[in-house]
Amino acid sequence: MDWFRLSLQLNKFPIQRAQKKLEEVKNIPEAEYEKYQYRQRNLLLDYHIQHNDFYRDFFKWEGFDDWSKVPIMKKSDLQQPLRDRLSSTYTTKSAYVGKTSGSSGHPFIFAKNRFAHALSWAGFQDRYSWYGIDLNTSLQARFYGIPLDFFGNVQERLKDRISLRRRFNIFDLSEQKMESFLERFKKADFNYLNGYTSAILLFAKFLKDREILLKDLCPSLKICIVTSERLFKKDKELIENVLGVPVINEYGASEVGLIAFEDPNHHWIVNSEDLYVEILDANDRILPYGEEGRIVITALYNYAHPMIRYDIGDTGALSTRSTLKKPVLEKLVGRTNDIARLPDGKVVPGLTFYYVTKTIIEDSGNIREFIITQTSLDTFHIDYVSDIKLSEVQKKSIMKAIEMYVGKDLKIGFQKNEVLKRTKSGKLKQFTSLIQ
Repeated sequence: MDWFRLSLQLNKFPIQRAQKKLEEVKNIPEAEYEKYQYRQRNLLLDYHIQHNDFYRDFFKWEGFDDWSKVPIMKKSDLQQPLRDRLSSTYTTKSAYVGKTSGSSGHPFIFAKNRFAHALSWAGFQDRYSWYGIDLNTSLQARFYGIPLDFFGNVQERLKDRISLRRRFNIFDLSEQKMESFLERFKKADFNYLNGYTSAILLFAKFLKDREILLKDLCPSLKICIVTSERLFKKDKELIENVLGVPVINEYGASEVGLIAFEDPNHHWIVNSEDLYVEILDANDRILPYGEEGRIVITALYNYAHPMIRYDIGDTGALSTRSTLKKPVLEKLVGRTNDIARLPDGKVVPGLTFYYVTKTIIEDSGNIREFIITQTSLDTFHIDYVSDIKLSEVQKKSIMKAIEMYVGKDLKIGFQKNEVLKRTKSGKLKQFTSLIQ
């Protein structure tokens, strides 16, 4: 039985109609794709101007003749009651309502009309099929968090059961718990893993320490899909080596759905069927292919709630090989708010700290996870999980590298932990600045 399709249909999400629409869009020739995008953008814009008071006020509508003049929406613009942002033609009962994870520091509740939500899922199913994964029949090992309240927990587990997902709760990643993970792989015919990068990486390190190849224990495994957190080349190699299957990058967000997915040729193919993705500079100017800037997204079929030129909070670049129909995400740098500000006025991407410390810390062989927090202009704190403490020599090496790549006269603190604090959704935010 097609459990995935049935579950969507039972919840009144028209998945069959969405799949038909997706195929229609995929069959539009490249030469006509600009016309398709132009038409769909204008239909969406006109709809929200007519039926959405919030968006009409936000746009300050006076007519327009240039898409670049459409205002940019930020997460902070959407942090107000959902009822004030819904189109007049929808209610919270007639639309799909969800909540962002809040890992960016700006959580909010959003809505999608049911067809838009179904179209998002049709896109996921289409991409997964590149690797022989069928959401109706393939069993997923799901490395995610889960609501801890009774109702939310039961509801999520029921959804997992219907959707052929078996959840591996990442709020407990102790070695004892991962031993139980391993037993589950021995007993079930999982077809793929899907989950947060940091959790799957930690499980991979556990397997490496025991010299276990997961595919030997679970021959049905085909791929591993990582999402929500950055995957570094060295980590990808480690995961692939101990799982015995390819590791695939997925880039998405709950409020807009699938943004990009890695194809078998290792290209991140951007979803151009139901999203319109732009790269903008600091002055909201559209950048050409190859240049790095803010990722701004328009959800082309969301008529319940405007997601029009929505700044998702990430920075990246589209490849010069991109076309309108097949954009390729060449670079995904990270969140725009993950930056460190130093006493001399210098601004440094938080990722710089991660690169520096990651290489040195992992040379020790016993550091499993770590996060970095900036507590003041000149002070940073590194929390890590390991079997033994970092030596003074290792700490000095890290501080020397930070001085070289980041800045001088910085105070670096170290703290060994049993576990690291994750967000409510289970993500591990690897760099955080507490400076406003």
